[in-house]
Amino acid sequence: MATITITLADDQLAQLKAIATQQGVTVESLIQTKIATLVNQPQPSFQEASDYVLQKNAALYQRLA
Repeated sequence: MATITITLADDQLAQLKAIATQQGVTVESLIQTKIATLVNQPQPSFQEASDYVLQKNAALYQRLA
């Protein structure tokens, strides 16, 4: 596992701490969760292609269901 260091403005850190406190987690845990969400999202091109296929074949899928 790697460690990174980032620089935040004081007000950004205060906001992160407030959000973490509201959610009952640490700032580190909050940031790790947000990063995991970001990197695990499907790429836009895949999402666009799958949406197109689903829309194009919607009637067929309804008949097969």
